[in-house]
Amino acid sequence: MTEWSIGAVFDAVAAAAADRTMTICGDRRTTFTDSALLTRRFANFLASRGLGAHTPRDGLDRWECGQDRVALIMRNDRYLDVMIGCMKARTVPVNINYHYTEHEIADLLAYIRPSAIVYHRSFGPVVAAAAPDGVDLLVSVDDGSDIDERPGAVRFEEAVASGDPDRVIETSPDDVVMLCTGGTTGRPKGVLWRQSDMYVSSMNGADHESLEPLGQLVAATGYVWFAVSPLSHAAGIWTSFAGLLAGQTILLYDDRMKFDARTALTAAQRERAALMTIVGDAYAGPLVRELRARRYDLASLMAIGTGGAATNPVHRHELLELLPHATVVEGYGSSETGGMGYGRSSKGAEVDTFAPMPGGTAVSLDRSRFLEPGDTEIGWAARTGRVPLGYFDDREATMRTFPVIDGRRLAIPGDRATVAADGSLRLLGRDSLVVNTGGEKVFVEEVEEVLRAQAGVHDALVVGRQSPRWGQEVVALVCISDGLEITELVLREACRLRLAGFKVPKEIIFVTEIRRLGNGKPDYRWASQRVTVQVVEENEV
Repeated sequence: MTEWSIGAVFDAVAAAAADRTMTICGDRRTTFTDSALLTRRFANFLASRGLGAHTPRDGLDRWECGQDRVALIMRNDRYLDVMIGCMKARTVPVNINYHYTEHEIADLLAYIRPSAIVYHRSFGPVVAAAAPDGVDLLVSVDDGSDIDERPGAVRFEEAVASGDPDRVIETSPDDVVMLCTGGTTGRPKGVLWRQSDMYVSSMNGADHESLEPLGQLVAATGYVWFAVSPLSHAAGIWTSFAGLLAGQTILLYDDRMKFDARTALTAAQRERAALMTIVGDAYAGPLVRELRARRYDLASLMAIGTGGAATNPVHRHELLELLPHATVVEGYGSSETGGMGYGRSSKGAEVDTFAPMPGGTAVSLDRSRFLEPGDTEIGWAARTGRVPLGYFDDREATMRTFPVIDGRRLAIPGDRATVAADGSLRLLGRDSLVVNTGGEKVFVEEVEEVLRAQAGVHDALVVGRQSPRWGQEVVALVCISDGLEITELVLREACRLRLAGFKVPKEIIFVTEIRRLGNGKPDYRWASQRVTVQVVEENEV
């Protein structure tokens, strides 16, 4: 089996795609030829500053990294170019969510210990405050901001211009990429992926004996893929590279502005996008409302892919009603696994389970065996085969999340699941989000699904709250659509019709907005604080 680095695959695709448009973001359009040269020059600039690989992979433990890390605090524009340039330099690009607070970014940077930071200029003040000691290089990317340049920073354009246009650095399939987890419930961790494994498992790659077949693949493509989800999130990175490394044109949402459904749909119409990828309800809800408000010519749109966060079945149904020619593909995966399963729905044929992708499986609760189709045990969703090496600088978490069962290394990110008789996976939710109430376990996503399906409910989150009677009790935060009224009694009764009594929220708190992280995932830490504050306020009255 011949393996390839992502940089090598990209150069082969770029040679075949040549002058085809590679990326569109705002007013900027680049071709594959443009980016092949730009990324080579940026790689050589990084190498000229002493950055690269220093310890061979076979001399390291799974949680160790022998390459310089480059933190990316960036919006979507130029993100793909910077990532590819870093990989061509044999450095490790690391995605940093720019929506984090200054304190959170400082903690994350202290953890990954980058040798360089590439950032959009508007994030200069955050970089100045959060960068740890030991960062030798700052590279700023113009985003139209009028913020002054940081002293000592190198402008991205100058860095590219100074890089050798001809030298090609020899890369390795063992070179790694680090993906930071979303931090939905705790501190983000850095997941170390071999580039060859990430390419095959998460970017629709194949084990090519040579790169020549890529030319045939490129000749058969040329569609526009619209990555609406941010590239600071693994789902956005994987979707974009899956298209990019097949020669597709990648339309990126210009995230200098907050997500706006009208802007997104106008861009999809203008560029005749064939695929649009989003992250759950944070995007699906606004898109549905905008499609109801205005007419768009989206005849070219063949599929809407959603992943990274749960999508309300009501929103899925409405998208299919409004775009009956399209399919909705719901993906399940994580930074620790890549894609594990998918559900493909079309008008009149909707599904609520996930067909496992190669390597997608489930194991028993004690992690001693693989679950068979029809097994009644609630186990762990898992993936075998091309999975990450481990968590950066964390031996204990690496051994727990990436164990070996029957001689095979697995990734078990913490999602509970069952295996249906037909082999499909039914996901019950992240184990860290289970509420233990009166000796019973409640998966919050199961309750959220029922609440979000009710007419008038715009969004909902469910969390556990300490209870002197039950240990924990189920509490829901619910956001009602503008102009509508709905009572707590109605929602509790709706839950009671679908769920066991112990799963029905003990309290429903109405809020004006459900807070989500910048990558579209629910902010459960905020929700837990919100329900705790509610109790404190009531006790003080």
